[in-house]
Amino acid sequence: MEQTPKHNTESMKTANETGIYKLITVGILVAMLGVYLRFAADNSILSIVSWVILFLGAFIACKGVFKILGA
Repeated sequence: MEQTPKHNTESMKTANETGIYKLITVGILVAMLGVYLRFAADNSILSIVSWVILFLGAFIACKGVFKILGA
């Protein structure tokens, strides 16, 4: 007996929404900006700001991943 895959389930439709992948892309871009600023200059204030931007981008990207996993 052959089973057909269920690709049209509600969780698959939610996981394939383009908004989630746009959120991940924005998170990656923000994190890349934080990494760039981290190595751009040797200033303690800029270093702290760049770490905050880096972790904010990582948080945004992880939020998108967890939306996919929670679908």
